[in-house]
Amino acid sequence: MWLPGLVPLLLLLLLGSARREAAAEESPVDFLPLEFSLGKFKTILLNRTIPTEAVLRNIASNVTVVIFQIHTHQKNVTISFDKKPSVNNSATGVDRGLVSLLRPQQNVCTWYLRAVDADQVSSTAVSLSYTEKDPIPGGCNLEFALEIDPNIYLEYNLVETHIKFAPANLGYPRGTNPPSCDSGIGQDTRWRLGYDIYQYFLPENDLSEAAFVSHMRKMSEVQDIVANGIRMMTLSSEDKTDLYFSSLPGQGVIYNVVVRDPLWNTSAAYVPIHTYACNLSAAVDNCSSLRRLSTKVFFTTLAVLSLFVCFFGHRFWKTELFFMGFFFMAFFFFILITRTADLHYDVNLGLTALAGIVGGLLLVLYWWRFGIVFLCMLVVGLELGFLVAATMFFTPLGDYKVFQDDAVFWVTFSCFALMVPVVLVGCPRVVNFILSAVWAMLAIGGITVQLRRERSEAPFPPHPYQLWKQERERRTTNILDPSHHVPPLRERILSKLSQVKDLFHKEQLAGERTPLLL
Repeated sequence: MWLPGLVPLLLLLLLGSARREAAAEESPVDFLPLEFSLGKFKTILLNRTIPTEAVLRNIASNVTVVIFQIHTHQKNVTISFDKKPSVNNSATGVDRGLVSLLRPQQNVCTWYLRAVDADQVSSTAVSLSYTEKDPIPGGCNLEFALEIDPNIYLEYNLVETHIKFAPANLGYPRGTNPPSCDSGIGQDTRWRLGYDIYQYFLPENDLSEAAFVSHMRKMSEVQDIVANGIRMMTLSSEDKTDLYFSSLPGQGVIYNVVVRDPLWNTSAAYVPIHTYACNLSAAVDNCSSLRRLSTKVFFTTLAVLSLFVCFFGHRFWKTELFFMGFFFMAFFFFILITRTADLHYDVNLGLTALAGIVGGLLLVLYWWRFGIVFLCMLVVGLELGFLVAATMFFTPLGDYKVFQDDAVFWVTFSCFALMVPVVLVGCPRVVNFILSAVWAMLAIGGITVQLRRERSEAPFPPHPYQLWKQERERRTTNILDPSHHVPPLRERILSKLSQVKDLFHKEQLAGERTPLLL
């Protein structure tokens, strides 16, 4: 009796379900809206399947440009103007941003955020505003995909970190055409802009995401960058925007650029970028495994040998020569294989050690055969000269803009490195002592000990080949010398071989033997 009334009810339920599914397909429920405020950082958990819609409302009328930037610890994310990102309207990376040029009467901006390499990625984002007199970072981009690109692009290897960015443009009011980037080089063009390069070090030995997020916030706005960062150099618009810095594997570093307009005394910041000069997520050779056993063994051994050479090097002259030749050859070979080959770290270390051993043996053999002090001390002086030059360029002197030019840098570096052996090659023993103990306490201890031990000795011992020739001549001419009657080397070697040969001969049986009775 109740079946006829149940059929219409089931039909109504099915029809309602179909309508709800159609409405869900037509409505944009796939996007998760998230409200932002200017200058306020917000932590966002992004995923790969459902993009997050970032919305900035109530933008003031005097704001002409908004830069939205997002940062993650190690996973890539994509930020775009549209729901479907493309090459020309999106940016992908761990530190990326977009520039939104506001139209007249516009007071709302929208961006879309999505994870790339993982299902869920924790990120921190902020939107910053600028007015018509503020320069626009990346406004004269001619190299990268975005029309206006405020991002800094970074590459690194074991030795150096390379950053580059697009030139900025002058600010301009809403609804007007942007100033031309290449119409001239006068003071009314973008060529009057200057760029300050800033560097900020994250806490040492701290690779955590919490430390990264808290310190990244100190390098996003201009006033915070100036207060917390270290200004490495200042560039003009005529200078190249390709810069190189030393890599510090395992040490977090944040880079940013502040572009300044001297006419209006205004400034704007690019999107900061960070690096640890290593891979945080790799299964092997990651940032946490840098302090590997091979590194500890190699450099602990060198440190012990260095102390020995520091205090007793001149007493054991050939050992000291081997050590200096090892350093000289290993240094240049390490640079060569690092620049030309992409090998595993332990392979690099092993080949460097092998090359150093070859270099040490060659220097000892050279001394053994020729005994010329000049070349040996030249090697020692070059090592000291390189250390002096490297120390000079590690100071703020190396941050000057003129040394960003490769030719100027290497000519100056070579002059510093060659100046030491040229000045001190006339006093080889002093050079030896100075190189043996660069640091103050080691220098005092090493020089004192070696001078007291060697004060009655000649500056350098005679080389072994000369001693061998003198000994051979003495044995030949002095018949009273017992060594005069020693057989030549060839006869002694044949005699030893015959003794060895007799060991393999069996004694032949000659029957019963009776002792002779006297």
